Amino acid sequence: MVTIAIIGQPNVGKSTLFNRLVGRRLALVDDRPGVTRDRRIGEARLMDLGFDIVDTAGLEDAGAETLEGRMRAQTEAAIAAADLCLFLVDVKAGLTPQDQDFAELLRRRAKAVVLVANKAEARGSDAGLIDAYSVGLGEPVAISAEHGEGMGDLRDAMVEALGREVFRPARPPARAIEADAEDRGDAGGEPADTVAGEGSLSSEGDDGVDAAAEPYDPTKPLRMAIVGRPNAGKSTLINRFLGEDRLLTGPEAGITRDSISVDWEWRGRRIKVFDTAGMRRKARVQEKLEKLSVADGLRAIRFAEVVVIVFDVTIPFERQDLSIVDLVVREGRAPVLAFNKWDLVEDRQELLKDLREKTERLLPQVRGVRAVTVSGETGEGIDRLMKAVTETHEVWNLRISTAKLNQWLERVVVKHPPPAVAGRRVNIKYMTQIKSRPPTFVVSTARPEALGASYTRYLINGLRETFGFFGVPMRLALRKPQNPYAGKRKRSS
Repeated sequence: MVTIAIIGQPNVGKSTLFNRLVGRRLALVDDRPGVTRDRRIGEARLMDLGFDIVDTAGLEDAGAETLEGRMRAQTEAAIAAADLCLFLVDVKAGLTPQDQDFAELLRRRAKAVVLVANKAEARGSDAGLIDAYSVGLGEPVAISAEHGEGMGDLRDAMVEALGREVFRPARPPARAIEADAEDRGDAGGEPADTVAGEGSLSSEGDDGVDAAAEPYDPTKPLRMAIVGRPNAGKSTLINRFLGEDRLLTGPEAGITRDSISVDWEWRGRRIKVFDTAGMRRKARVQEKLEKLSVADGLRAIRFAEVVVIVFDVTIPFERQDLSIVDLVVREGRAPVLAFNKWDLVEDRQELLKDLREKTERLLPQVRGVRAVTVSGETGEGIDRLMKAVTETHEVWNLRISTAKLNQWLERVVVKHPPPAVAGRRVNIKYMTQIKSRPPTFVVSTARPEALGASYTRYLINGLRETFGFFGVPMRLALRKPQNPYAGKRKRSS
């Protein structure tokens, strides 16, 4: 499998070329330099060539301890792992001394290099294109990543550098340059450091219908998004999962901007993990770039199966934490709470008791939500967190047969009959589960408007207790049965 990395200074068009090759707007693009910070990997196609493409942060001269220095280390790791590096230079702005330095770096460390002269469509770029020969990496390939010009020449240069046989056949092109569901994601006694919350969930209808129920497959790949406030330790936690410094971390808040997906395996199960940018309160999000980052994170939530909401245990249950949990529940994803930075806590038993009480009291909409204390720094609690993730995912996929549901419905209606309106008792005909992911039920009744919110909550709470739908959002719709004779005129005798 061929891996190609896009290398260059900030703002030369690396993310634009990445999006062009993968056929979707996966990487954030903005006019300001330094938008990309982490390595992003995508499946790319260029005419008949199929390969993996890596977007990288801009190369900058900086100290190893600075944010820019850590970004450069990530880029150097991508250079070492790539079979071919596309060295982008901006011929519109002209070459700089840093371009010469980075060309020397690539000569020493890269396996193969293709010099790519981007923004060649701009007026006055000819001088920069001639200048590009001076870096000593051969003939530059003139392209426009934004407009798609020169892609044929780029394809030929890649084949000349590596040979046609090393590339895999290209897959059919994406329908549009958009982030699709597959790449963004669609989701005994407790251990001493496990927290359980309780509460009820309001109902919400859904018109979708699942295919026939299938037994839960614990080996099937799982998509998991990691979300939370800035500086809660999301990237550090993912690096602990992977056992390497795959994602950029540091003391600065808001380091992560793109939603980066990485593949991981836990106990033989393949898991695609999405790291997301920290989510601040909407009123504080003013800059265009941060709005793009938050929107990217929301897409990751929408297409994930399980969403791990990371709390900073030193300042848990901020208003924004509760808003993020509520967002995940409204999207119908399976939530799991991770109280991070547990290694900083001294009086653990006292704090654990407080966390349990607040989880039950402040998150009533996800009764029984699984919550675990972890430390991304030391790795404590990782196995317990993943156990909670897989258990929640199984409940999220749970389906109950219509026969069992109606046997249960008959008992609960006898125990607590529906309300009477104008002296007439509301008649419930039957109940069925129309889909899972999240569990969604339909109750058929002649007068749905008369059943009331309190009785709907009674049914939902009963379903949780009887069938074990704890910790996942549930939806219950009330529908009036169709009258086959409605609208037909009565025949005259």
